[in-house]
Amino acid sequence: MTSHSAFGSPPTYSRLLACAFATFLTLSGCGGGGGNPNTGASTPVASNPGTGTPTPATPTPPAGPTTPTPPADTPDPIPADYMSYQNLCAAPRTGADAEGVPFPDRQGTLQDEMKFLRGWSDATYLWYNEIPSTVHMADYTNALDYFAALKTPLLTASGKAKDRFHFTYTTAEWDALSNASQDTGYGLTWSVNSTTAPRTWIAAIIEPGSPAAAAGIQRGDLLTAVDGLDFINTTGKDQVAKLNAGLSPDTAGEHHTLTLRRGDNTFDVALTSAVVTTTPVKNVKVIDTPTGKVGYLSFEDHNAVAEGQLVNAFTSLKNQGVSDLVLDMRYNGGGLLYVASELGYMIAGPASAGKTFERAIYNDKTAPDAPIPFRNTAYGFSAPRNMALPYLGLKHVTVLTTSDTCSASEAVINGLRGIDVQVDLIGGTTCGKPYGFTPMDNCGTTYFTIQFQGTNAKGFGDFADGFAPTCAVSDDMAHALGDPAEGMLAAALSYRATNACPASTTARARGVPMHLARSQMKEIAIYPPRTR
Repeated sequence: MTSHSAFGSPPTYSRLLACAFATFLTLSGCGGGGGNPNTGASTPVASNPGTGTPTPATPTPPAGPTTPTPPADTPDPIPADYMSYQNLCAAPRTGADAEGVPFPDRQGTLQDEMKFLRGWSDATYLWYNEIPSTVHMADYTNALDYFAALKTPLLTASGKAKDRFHFTYTTAEWDALSNASQDTGYGLTWSVNSTTAPRTWIAAIIEPGSPAAAAGIQRGDLLTAVDGLDFINTTGKDQVAKLNAGLSPDTAGEHHTLTLRRGDNTFDVALTSAVVTTTPVKNVKVIDTPTGKVGYLSFEDHNAVAEGQLVNAFTSLKNQGVSDLVLDMRYNGGGLLYVASELGYMIAGPASAGKTFERAIYNDKTAPDAPIPFRNTAYGFSAPRNMALPYLGLKHVTVLTTSDTCSASEAVINGLRGIDVQVDLIGGTTCGKPYGFTPMDNCGTTYFTIQFQGTNAKGFGDFADGFAPTCAVSDDMAHALGDPAEGMLAAALSYRATNACPASTTARARGVPMHLARSQMKEIAIYPPRTR
């Protein structure tokens, strides 16, 4: 089983419909405070206030403790030997993981699991000294709710939660997502305005070869009903549960019907859920312009599979003689940071080799790592290990961005700017996630807690409010990604030619911001691999 460390992006709107979204209609997930890996806590559609009973974003401890609780001003003791509690499980797994490695679980207790989490958090959490002393193990009946409380309650200057990136996955799901790029569902990702009624959900990404693609769903299709139930306006708890069941199939082979609107036409689409292998690198092409050939690719996930696909894409672009690049990361919430550093090299070329791509700043208990360089050889996730990477050798790149551009994607922007590559951003302000974590597996759950802040070669890493666009342009759902007429790409090509933002871009801005409904895995950047 391969383990990695990671970044994460904002948890709001945090599930991909291709994943198992068992609680899709509540607003929770990795930032609400520890998603429940047994349910796949996600970007659920919530019942409106007063019309139903929404699922709380943060689990609530039981009303009464199971054992006497220490006084509020007396914190639980923090075990210095917390690693001795690792793999001591209240319900140990038996057998082996998907790679045949036996589970390390041993018989233990819930208290053992919580002691491990408390000690691990104190040792590695970036803001360990801000964990409330009033969080007591005795007040919790499961490890997930307890972990959800082990984070800072403080706010940023702008009023946001300081830690919006605290969540969990089942270890099995994490391994499938990170290593195989696989989700169970329809291969369909939505751009959404809200989880509460009235909802506007528009198909944004359709995975090639997926059930959604086979059914003819297109980018820009509006979701109006699920299994005959009004999706836009439904609010009741029981009805919302039915929407969840149709939107987030738990297993392959489930049959559901989505009703969609395309222009003036409304139609039903029968779908059968399947295990979908996502394609992180899509739409690789060369666009001829009066000032040269411009490469384009849409890049949606820095996962292990992406490494080989990026190598193939940049080899193709280089062989076709491109002199500039538009990198579409509007939907890329993160992935392997080593893949991000390789991508940075493939853009900048030998001028970047050996220079710092990212340096991690840890808490005062953690020894610093050596900085991650711009890697000029493949790590070996899906490309041959240590193979020389292709490169374009550019001093300028245009990146298409939205609030869904996060974490490792922001690290690409920050890393290139750290070595004076000009990076123009066309679209929206990025999510703002300069933080990262090392996923920790224990008793079948993989835990993610913020452990460092990433900085570039110039020491800059203060972008918690995101990177502002050079030209503000809304996502154009009426055109396919990679179509030169698509609003963001058209604006990028225009800005490249004129060095001015097109006047028409403001008119295309939406009154209500849209966000991607996607998996937590899509919001993670790995830093760095722990094992091979």
